[in-house]
Amino acid sequence: MDLEIKRLRSWMFDHALPLWADRGWDRVHGGPVEELALDGGSSDPGFKRVRVFCRQVYVYSHAYLLGWQPGITHAKKMYDAMVSHCWQGPDLGWAKLVTSDNQILDPTTDLYDNAFALFSLGWFYRISPTPDVLEYMHQTVALIDTKMRHPKLGFWHQIPAKGPRLQNPHMHSLEACLACFESTQDPIFARLAHEIIGLFNGHFYDPARRTLCEYFDDNLDRLADEKGHWVEPGHQFEWAWILASAHKLLGVDVTEQVEGLIAFGEEKGVDHARAATYNVILDDGRFVDAGSRTWPNTERLKAAVALFELTGADPVPVLRPTLQLLLNHYLAVEPLGGWIDAFDQAGKPIAQAMPTSTFYHLFLAFAEVLRVADRLKAH
Repeated sequence: MDLEIKRLRSWMFDHALPLWADRGWDRVHGGPVEELALDGGSSDPGFKRVRVFCRQVYVYSHAYLLGWQPGITHAKKMYDAMVSHCWQGPDLGWAKLVTSDNQILDPTTDLYDNAFALFSLGWFYRISPTPDVLEYMHQTVALIDTKMRHPKLGFWHQIPAKGPRLQNPHMHSLEACLACFESTQDPIFARLAHEIIGLFNGHFYDPARRTLCEYFDDNLDRLADEKGHWVEPGHQFEWAWILASAHKLLGVDVTEQVEGLIAFGEEKGVDHARAATYNVILDDGRFVDAGSRTWPNTERLKAAVALFELTGADPVPVLRPTLQLLLNHYLAVEPLGGWIDAFDQAGKPIAQAMPTSTFYHLFLAFAEVLRVADRLKAH
């Protein structure tokens, strides 16, 4: 593992952070770029997702905490852009999309994007514990806790709501609440975290099948059609890591759920010949999308770390091939520090651009591997 860890550390700090601090900043309008071209040049799809502002605030905040000194400057600059261009006030929260020149394009109050705003604020507060950051944090969580609360249970995925109810924005709301609780110890974040874990146990997760569903009806029951059987292995792994984080921060007993999520993900959700995690399968293991984006593979790394810390299970048989897949294929691009975000079932690259949003997944997963690296020497 020493070689892989040395390579991922170099990729993060020597290449990716400098590249995205430079080319990932919109020098004309401010804020992040939504994407780069595959050769690292400019690419403008005509919009910026607000979650990209948020994720970059997180990346630079965490990078600074890990010793990358320029991180604090870049985090503050991105935070200022996020507040200036994406905040719609306490009644609407954070927008969903802005234009290339940072005008609000889609004002929808979306739980996923507001959760990422909350997540970024929790991380940014660790390096800039100022009253304004705390106030945005409290206004955002108040919006989620009141205006986004569903009359039956859980939270609306967006206002106005369209389509089936979703687990994914609940998952990221839990992740955000844990980040904010760790930063502030404010009990509101612990309360909401416990509530969402209750939704996971009561609705999102099927312990008999060990599967996490994605799509639900108004009562948070699985949809009756095929989409009610969709499973994203990356989310199985991601929930496992988030629940293990809740165990550390809140003391909740989640070992059985973490083990079940990971066991199904490893059994049905991974092409072990290539070490690639599938995008979407059915709960009986049949394929919906047997391609593999970057992020499900990063979540597999985090799940292996979570299981290692929770039960002592050796993570190296997962970490080594997954890191090799990422470092030798997904990240083996010029300029170094970028990525190919998507491959098809045969392992052929199919990405059309380099989405900035991917950095959050890579940075968090690699930071988790680095966090336990010294303890892996015994394995």
